[in-house]
Amino acid sequence: MNKKGVTSWLIWALIFLGVAIVAGIFGFGIISGVSFTIAKWLAIIFVILFIISVIAHTIKRA
Repeated sequence: MNKKGVTSWLIWALIFLGVAIVAGIFGFGIISGVSFTIAKWLAIIFVILFIISVIAHTIKRA
């Protein structure tokens, strides 16, 4: 995993979260719900990849 690959997951999660918030403000419930679900899953993937990256870096240093 490189730093850029892990960070791009977070960027996509934030983009979908922003779309969900804007769609929710304008009353597009279905689009808001789908965007929030995508953002939630991308954030989970980001956290998992981040933990793997930290563990791999720690093992590599030792």
